[in-house]
Amino acid sequence: MRSPRFIKNRQFFAGLLCCASLLASAQQKDLVAYANTLQGTNSEFALSYGNTYPTTALPFSMHAWSAQTGKNGDGWKYQYKATTIRGFQQVHQCSPWVGDYAVFSLMPVAGELKVNEEERAAAFSHDDEIARPDYYKVTFANKVTTEISTTERGAHLRFSFPAKTPAYIVLDGYNALSGVKIFPKERKITGYVTNGRFIPKGFRNYFVIVFDQPFEASGTWENVNNTISAGNLSAEANGAGAYIRFRNGAKVQARVASSYISAEQAEITWQRELGSHTKLEQTKAAANRIWNTLFGRVLVEGGSEKDKATFYSCLFRANLFSHQFFEYNSKGEPYYFSPYDGKVHNGYMYTDNGFWDTFRAQFPLNTILHPTMQGRYMQALLDAQQQCGWFPAWSFPGETGGMLGNHAISLLTDAWVKGIRTFDPKQALDAYFHEAMNKGPWGGANGRAGWKEYYQLGYVSFPESHGSTSQTLEYAYDDFCGYQLAKQTSNEFYQYVFGRSMYNYKNQYDSITGFMRGRKLDGSWLENFDPYEWGGPYTEGNAWHWQWSVFHDVQGLIDLMGGETRFIEKMDSVFSVPNKVNVGYYKQMIHEMTEMVNADMGQYAHGNQPVQHMIYLYNYAGQPWKAQAHARKIMSKLYNAGENGYPGDEDQGQMSSWYVMSALGFYSVCPGTDQYVIGSPLFPKVTVTMENGNKFVVEARNNSPENVYIQSATLNGRPWPHNWLRHADIVNGGVLTLEMGNKPATGRGIMQADRPFSLSRP
Repeated sequence: MRSPRFIKNRQFFAGLLCCASLLASAQQKDLVAYANTLQGTNSEFALSYGNTYPTTALPFSMHAWSAQTGKNGDGWKYQYKATTIRGFQQVHQCSPWVGDYAVFSLMPVAGELKVNEEERAAAFSHDDEIARPDYYKVTFANKVTTEISTTERGAHLRFSFPAKTPAYIVLDGYNALSGVKIFPKERKITGYVTNGRFIPKGFRNYFVIVFDQPFEASGTWENVNNTISAGNLSAEANGAGAYIRFRNGAKVQARVASSYISAEQAEITWQRELGSHTKLEQTKAAANRIWNTLFGRVLVEGGSEKDKATFYSCLFRANLFSHQFFEYNSKGEPYYFSPYDGKVHNGYMYTDNGFWDTFRAQFPLNTILHPTMQGRYMQALLDAQQQCGWFPAWSFPGETGGMLGNHAISLLTDAWVKGIRTFDPKQALDAYFHEAMNKGPWGGANGRAGWKEYYQLGYVSFPESHGSTSQTLEYAYDDFCGYQLAKQTSNEFYQYVFGRSMYNYKNQYDSITGFMRGRKLDGSWLENFDPYEWGGPYTEGNAWHWQWSVFHDVQGLIDLMGGETRFIEKMDSVFSVPNKVNVGYYKQMIHEMTEMVNADMGQYAHGNQPVQHMIYLYNYAGQPWKAQAHARKIMSKLYNAGENGYPGDEDQGQMSSWYVMSALGFYSVCPGTDQYVIGSPLFPKVTVTMENGNKFVVEARNNSPENVYIQSATLNGRPWPHNWLRHADIVNGGVLTLEMGNKPATGRGIMQADRPFSLSRP
């Protein structure tokens, strides 16, 4: 007979064991299951809900994989409304507007051999589809199943055919010169593809594919005329491909690796990343561990399951671009084929990113989560500049010069002020000086369109340069970043050079209309001003949107606009005026216009970059509670984890990073400073674990969909009335505790010391 005390002790220890088990279970929770890679895929030319595809990839991997519903060469490679899939592609595409490169695809074909992309397409339903970061699976109406998991430079696929059904796998060489070789005894295909718009001379993507089942027959084909050459073991032509026949009802695994350097390097990579994975489950488990580790570093607690799904779906997208463009040789040393000079170099290189989109939030998020990678990236920027003569602005994989601004300097300065100092600041400033004083041969962000007028007049004139007002505003911010890096490194020459022009934003402001406006060469304002008119002096927006792009000197903007009262009134008006559109210089509705109208938030156009930071400017003008309310409303109204998940183009992680940072409770209004501006966290608790193990906790007590307003705050136990956090406050670890309520705390965060950095504030 046991004593009551023993029984109580046993119950106590049983309780402890239960708690420990629950804790272990919570720690081992598959966070990856929250992330839906179909988020944002219900998109088309006229309307974007993200313009994404169901990416299966590792964080920042060199290659990703996706199901393909669109025709070869179609920028919309996967559309949610489609009913057939025609292949499974190696992909890199960061925007449908620029297409893709280094693409080839594999497609299982059951029954009669069909190689034509239209004829081989198989019907499917989303009910029979699993789309996760670490694993994609679909079962077609013909009962053929495809599964995919990936490594950084490769993929592991499995094709399962119904019993007794003839089983083929077709390799499609896409839309440019390609070559294939078939090795039946080794159950292997090797080859290369050369497709892509922004590739250097001699570019090739070499691939090796090893199957685990013997070939019963094989041959080559080409997709221009869809001519089949049965029994042929090699081919080289535009769209050259291959096909393999396996035993009826086969279950076939294919392990794929690719290299931009050589066929030999593709083999090295295959052995390094896939050689030990004989089963798809091994590759899937490894990918799952990587994503769960990353997701566990940004652990949210409380809140709804719906919000968690949106959060981790966005966190997934925030960690895809830029893609690695380097490989590891047989000694494990990094090297790369340069997309800029076509030569092989030692070290690291990254690509597939448009900085006009991503300097705002995606790269600042990287400084928190991935400082080692960010340090490598900064040196890679300087290496790229040496190889092609210009900083990348939109690389894909070479420089396209897309959009506007010279935001490589934003990335470099932001890294430097946050302690990531892996590069020579003098070299960076020299390169930026060249960028700012010249116009390159490519797009508007390759050097500076209108640079002479910008320095001679203090603004870019219209119609000499379309997007002139937008250019002036972003050049002024970039010049601030150049000034800031020079100041941080005691470079007096560049402090003087860029210190003179970082206030040029003032020259675009018209005090009569109260808007940033286009100006002519003679200094006069552009006639027939309409703040609802898109285009002309504004890039992808209108005067309502471009009013706020003075990231570095919000106080100066407040002063220009006549003080805080008028500033707040104009900000409030963005949401209260009609959501109407004057198509202006575009002559027709473009998708960004439609997305703003659909958002139904006045002229607030969150679907595009220029206005995404705007709500946080309330913190600079004594009404931080409005930033808190708007942040929560935008997260709730404009984002979800489904196929209509975004209010516009996702844009290489920027749209997702806005959500992730805002859900954490802060945002990077002015990269190039060490401050983040506080909003309203979405979850009751979030723990961010740094690379070095430090933990930063945001605890929002009494948080709920109604309690969006910060009542009081402490940072590491000290009262914190400020509307900003320093980078060091986060990465050194600590606890930000917020008391939340359902009414604005109008007396909190209104002092001058509580306001974030502005150049014009003493």
